[in-house]
Amino acid sequence: MKGIILVMDGMGDRPLKELNGQTPLQAAKTPNTDQMAKEGINGIMDSIAPGIIPGSDTAHLAILGYDPYVVYTGRGPFEAYGVGVEVIPGDIAFRCNFSTEDEEGIVTDRRAGRVRDTADLIDELNKMVLEDHPDVKIIFKGSTGHRAVLVLRGEGLSDKVSDADPKVEGKPPKTVVALDGSPEAEKTADILNQIVKKSYEMIKDHPINVNRAENGEPAANVIIPRGAGAVPTVELLNDKYEVNSACIAETGLIVGICRFAGMDIIDMEGVTGGIDTNLGAFRDTILDQVKNSDHDLLLVNIKGADETGHDGQMKEKLEFIEEVDKIVMSELKDLEDVYLIITADHSTPISVKNHSGDPVPMLIKGPEVRVDDIEKFSEVDAVKGGLGRIRGSDVMNILMNLMNYAHKFGA
Repeated sequence: MKGIILVMDGMGDRPLKELNGQTPLQAAKTPNTDQMAKEGINGIMDSIAPGIIPGSDTAHLAILGYDPYVVYTGRGPFEAYGVGVEVIPGDIAFRCNFSTEDEEGIVTDRRAGRVRDTADLIDELNKMVLEDHPDVKIIFKGSTGHRAVLVLRGEGLSDKVSDADPKVEGKPPKTVVALDGSPEAEKTADILNQIVKKSYEMIKDHPINVNRAENGEPAANVIIPRGAGAVPTVELLNDKYEVNSACIAETGLIVGICRFAGMDIIDMEGVTGGIDTNLGAFRDTILDQVKNSDHDLLLVNIKGADETGHDGQMKEKLEFIEEVDKIVMSELKDLEDVYLIITADHSTPISVKNHSGDPVPMLIKGPEVRVDDIEKFSEVDAVKGGLGRIRGSDVMNILMNLMNYAHKFGA
């Protein structure tokens, strides 16, 4: 028996006037996912707890059965590990954005037009040396799209520092400050403030940015770090649940979380990440794993709906959900002897352009599932389902019970 947890990143939303009071998921034509909802049991899920706004990192940790309040040290280490940086104890890692900064130091685009090819910019940034801190090694690595990773390696560093990300356009990068007043945090904050300033000096006139300006595209001319974290320690998922697990994902963050959890990482051909990803590759990889591998638990993350939510793109979000239904769900709905969970890690409402604490829908399809009378997969319909309202920390326990992998508690 196999189990699949398919996470449509940021799929949840709120009712929109433009859609006659429906969410993008409600309004989308999703006959294949609706069929699975009809053949399964439905409910809604709070990744962390009701009203708590989860990050993709803390949400996935919870869904995998970890307590994010215990194991989460920050996003940076997961992102770094996910893109292949072998972080070690003592390293402090950060998630970064390539952003656009004008001559007045104001951030005009936090994602630099969702720039894709940043390899040459990364190469330039890896030449960075800070005269005030020559003992600290600075490591940059590209992630998906506009995202990157920064790792600081050296003595006397701390993850107790604030973010440089202003979170909105029209403001300068924030001055990073020590959060606990320690010498280590003060040193780390000073390093980060210098990195932000020096990154602009190093890449603002890079040929890539000159070319982007000529094409009317936002320059990727500054790096803005956030999500500081020290290297965490987690119990391996395979030991925790006695499974053989694997991850199918396109973003460094999710891959990093799964690597920390000891899961195998399944590579995909032609997957670039985001709304223009290769959904056919997702479909084929999932089917190959189900039919030809000895993995009995798969975590799948598809990112595109989250990007459209962050960008406030209602039409594109609806259409992406429809494409996933057409290309991926059309094949998954016919799998036999498989428990399939379809859900999201969090809501990314079009009206908010960020994550929210709104619960997300969930369906479970598989052998001997207690089928309810829900016939449409959506945030509103799922409320009436037999699964009720659960938390992310319940997902693995429910799945292990259905797969008959769980152990009895008590005599």
